[in-house]
Amino acid sequence: MGLVTGKEVLEAANRGGYAVGAFNINNLEILQGVVAGCVEKSSPVIIAVSEGAINYAGFDYIVAMVRTAAELSPIPMVLHLDHGRDKEIISRCIHGGFTSVMIDASHLPLEDNIRVTRRVVEMAHAEGISVEGELGRLQGIEEMVSVEEREATLTDPQEAERFVEETGVDFLAPAIGTSHGAFKFKGKAKLDLKRLREIKRRVGIPLVLHGASTVPQRILELVTRYGGELKEAKGVPPEQLKEAISLGINKINTDTDLRLALTGAVRKVLAEDRGVFDPRKILGPARDLIREVVHEKVDLFGSGGKALGG
Repeated sequence: MGLVTGKEVLEAANRGGYAVGAFNINNLEILQGVVAGCVEKSSPVIIAVSEGAINYAGFDYIVAMVRTAAELSPIPMVLHLDHGRDKEIISRCIHGGFTSVMIDASHLPLEDNIRVTRRVVEMAHAEGISVEGELGRLQGIEEMVSVEEREATLTDPQEAERFVEETGVDFLAPAIGTSHGAFKFKGKAKLDLKRLREIKRRVGIPLVLHGASTVPQRILELVTRYGGELKEAKGVPPEQLKEAISLGINKINTDTDLRLALTGAVRKVLAEDRGVFDPRKILGPARDLIREVVHEKVDLFGSGGKALGG
């Protein structure tokens, strides 16, 4: 089918009231698992690549792998730069085969974030590439954090409205209480859904939820059973993700759950067969488990059957 833009996929999701998974990849097996899972569910997919993944796998390798996957697959596929901060990498992505980029200037004061983001939007839109911006700081939100500290990290709805108007971003990642990694919460997980509702009312465009891995119990148990130490790992409850989607989240980033699946499957193979040294036998089961995890995500996000605009 070939690559499409993030804007095309997410505007359809916005109209349809569902979310599309943005799955981070670092190698061929993760890509194959993600694509297979989405093809089998007839779901559009966003292949997310971080600057770290580009440095690890190589820019040209990443583009060639994803472009090939898109050409061989019957589903809409986006190649998206996740959390772009390096100006040279962002520029290379825009001109080198990516169809969507994220400029993450959320660590800067509002005025500077707007200025930097607007510059990237101008450059990307000139090439027909969509842009994601971020407002607010993504970090762990714990029950014992004070109201003042909590408010300082989350996205202000009025600022979100101004940010979208002045930058022209195609979709926005607000901070509503998630965090990256496998240890998202201490105590009860809680997203600020009231804040999300107000942001969506003000901006209208597709919204993105970062740090949204659920850390499935069965995958966590697999990792720990074969030697992993992740006793306090905790993700976003699926029911909260469903509610967030109903309130306007249209892109959900998933990285940690794929890493856990790969790690658990590899640990299991190596523990059960100490003589194995064929990488296909080591990484093949990881690819298969990633596919299963993606199946579950597509069902949760509501994007199954939407590949042809259904």
